[in-house]
Amino acid sequence: MLPKFSVIIPVKPGGEVRALAAISQATYPGDLFEVLVAYGCQPSVQRNTAAREAQGEILYFLDDDSGVAPDFLDRAAGHYQDPNVAAAGGPSLTPATDSPLQRAIGIAFASAAGGGGVRNRYRKSGAARHSSDSELILCNLSFRREIFLAHEGLDERLYPNEENELMDRLQREGHLLVHDPELAVQRSQRRTYRAYVRQMYGYGRGRGEQTLIAGTLKPVTLAPSLLLLYALLVPLLGVPLLNLPLWAYFGVVLLASLQGTLVGKDLALLPRLLLVYPTLHLVYGAGVIRGLIRPRYRGGRKTHWEVEVRRVKPFGEAQMSCSENMQ
Repeated sequence: MLPKFSVIIPVKPGGEVRALAAISQATYPGDLFEVLVAYGCQPSVQRNTAAREAQGEILYFLDDDSGVAPDFLDRAAGHYQDPNVAAAGGPSLTPATDSPLQRAIGIAFASAAGGGGVRNRYRKSGAARHSSDSELILCNLSFRREIFLAHEGLDERLYPNEENELMDRLQREGHLLVHDPELAVQRSQRRTYRAYVRQMYGYGRGRGEQTLIAGTLKPVTLAPSLLLLYALLVPLLGVPLLNLPLWAYFGVVLLASLQGTLVGKDLALLPRLLLVYPTLHLVYGAGVIRGLIRPRYRGGRKTHWEVEVRRVKPFGEAQMSCSENMQ
């Protein structure tokens, strides 16, 4: 028996919900899925609020620009035939039509030198498998609603990294997570370098805050921060030999940039990759330090946000609200 899905999309007030165009082409039976758009200013709160109002057995979270394949719900439904599976999702791929900067960011995220242990969030690799939060990403992720609500959903103190914290809890309890490379979405990277810097700083800060909430530290979490501190301190020490690891790092960045340029088949990628890789490591590392030293949730940050949830496609209706599609 096929499960019922509630597709949930958080968006800023007045924002465009581009994801609806692809969802409207879904091949899943129309009477078995609904679509809810949650308007607000804090995505964790928006998703939790919509989850409580949802009527489906499976919650499928997308971002407002996630471009799904027509069979995305069909593929997800197959994974939930196993009652031990609590969550399933796939990668977020960078469209070939993106700008050279956006494609460079996507290449870095999907590489060993950039994305490292989380690179499968940004590339198709292997077959569907049981996995961990290192391969799953919230712009393309589903949960059993019963389990999601029983765990009080996403920790609203976190953004980003709220899904990682929840999946860590689920795995510790023995639940299974599934990564399916074919369950991919198309989603553009940041359009400007400044936006990319903010993104990486936010990712790092979220990881630092998640580390404090979880009470466990993964050594790899500190690697970018240690690189940043090393890069800042070594020139001040005046010891030439201590510069060798820094030059080795630049060599790795150069090789990764050359490889990415060859893979992308565009020389315009090279100078951008030479900038994107160090930014990824150093700015992320700065964010981790900030998150560990001064987490936002300890600073009296607002935790109650107004959210408006609109059911743009109820169960049983084939079409979504035209007004939502046009926004």
